[in-house]
Order: sequence, then structure tokens, then C-alpha cells
Amino acid sequence: MLSRVANSIYWMSRYLERADNVARFADVNFHLMLDLSLDRDSTQWYPLVATSGDDEVFNKRYKTADEQSVLKFLTFDEKNPNSILQCIYRARENARTVREIIPVEMWEKINELYHLTQSHSRKRSLADLYDYYMQVRQAGHLLTGLMYNTMSRSAGWQFAHIGQMLERADKTARLLDVKYFILLPRGEQIDSAFDTVQWGAVLKSVNALEMYRQQYHSINYRDVTDFLLFSQAFPRSVLHCLDSTADALKSLAPECKPESPAQTETGTLVQTLHASDAAHIIASGLHEFIDDFQYKLNLVDEAIFKSFFET
Repeated sequence: MLSRVANSIYWMSRYLERADNVARFADVNFHLMLDLSLDRDSTQWYPLVATSGDDEVFNKRYKTADEQSVLKFLTFDEKNPNSILQCIYRARENARTVREIIPVEMWEKINELYHLTQSHSRKRSLADLYDYYMQVRQAGHLLTGLMYNTMSRSAGWQFAHIGQMLERADKTARLLDVKYFILLPRGEQIDSAFDTVQWGAVLKSVNALEMYRQQYHSINYRDVTDFLLFSQAFPRSVLHCLDSTADALKSLAPECKPESPAQTETGTLVQTLHASDAAHIIASGLHEFIDDFQYKLNLVDEAIFKSFFET
């Protein structure tokens, strides 16, 4: 497979997953504020920006992190490269260049999602956004289903899968970090009813609430951290995503050197995760652990570029 084609498929998948995650985080935050009866200017909005990793860009352009500014920045801001609008535009551009590789149904759905986003970008009412975020999430599920059920497990599928898994691991880790480090910094509220509602919202953000309850009896920061970082069965946990990435890279081994930079960096990160546990991480610093994880995840992305896309 040409490196240009592989790169486009990889980034198409990453941008689609990124848009889906932003939509689900914003949607769940709406419902969280209703559950907690918080006003619209609440400090609950800024953590959404922090979760995206674009807080520095946001702070340079917006004076306050209220509902209107945060939702504009994350959803329809043309100058924010990680807004839903820009992610879907870039996903469509990448998909357009590889239309002969991906199923026609995938291209049609991505194109449909692009035009849906364009039409909603002129609407700013909360009612419109409720519907829009739900439609983006539903499109994300449909596109994932199309990818898994209609693509041959060739190099194209492997690169799409790697892109999706790395983006998902990144966003799950960021979400966990923001909730633990920023959203509720006051120690006296840990394990309170307020805390339980917020951790429940974190689980809902990644569609994990029901699966979590099958394994744990109560919602608390220790068990949620363990589940979202280390569950090998849940498809949005960090460990599951990295294990899947390693498997996909192994499948691509015949197309690259056995000891490619991508396999080496991913293998190192996977070993680190398997050797860790939630109790030890919380005791030594969850924020510091996730900071280090984000750095190593960037190394994996750079290694994938060197192994497959660099010409």
C-alpha cells in the first residue's frame, strides 16, 4: 500500500473518532449540568476544553469559558483544528483521496455527516445542538460498524483500526485526567453523592456505565480509574485500545521491518500498562501518570509516521 494512502486512511479514522468523542463529551456535560442543577456559566464547561487538549489555544481567543464560548470552540470554530467541524472536514478530505480503498457506504456516510455539520454550523440554539451531538454519535457508531463489517482485514483496515484505537486511548485518558485533576479538586467531596454523579457522567461519556456496573457494585474514583485504564474486555479502555493497536501493527509486520519503530514504541507502552495497576498509580499520582502516557502516545504516533508514512 502506498504510504500516502495509508496516511490518509489513518487520519480519516483518527479525525472521525475525535469528532465522535467531542460530541459525546459535550452531550454528557449537558445532562450532567441538568442532573446537578448547575447554571450555564458554571465552571463545568472549562474541563471540556481541557479534555480536548486545546486549552492554551482557547485561552488566547476567548475571555470566559461559559457555555456559549466553549460549545462554539469545540463544535463549529473554523480556527480550532480539533473542533467537530474541522475534524469532519479533514476526515472527509482524507476519505475523498482513498475512495477506491474504503467501502462506498463509508464514503457516503462521511459525506452525509459533513453536509449535516455544515447545515448545523449556522444554528446555535441548545435544542439544535442536542440533536446534532446525538446525530454525530450515531454516525460514529454507524461508521465503526461499516468499517468492521464491510472492510477486508487488509492493510487499509489495519491502518483505520490503529488510528481509531490511538485516538480513543488518548481521549479516554484525557477524560479521566480532567475529572480527577481539574473537575473536582476539593478532597472533601471525594466519594460524596456529588462525586458519584460526576464519575457516572464520565462513564456515560464513553458508554461504559452499564458495563462498569456489571463488574463493580458502586461508582467511585478508584474503580472507575481501574476500569477505564485497565479493563481488557471493555473496548474503550486505554489498555484494550493499546493491545488492539499492537495486534494491528503485528498484522502489518510483513509490510515493514520486524523491529519497526512503531512496534517498538507501542510494545514499550503496552508493557508499561500491563505492569501498572490503579492503586499504585493513584498513590503516586494519576495526573503525572497520564501526562507521561500522553507523551509516550505521541512517541507512538511519531513512530508510526516513520515506519509507514515517511517518504
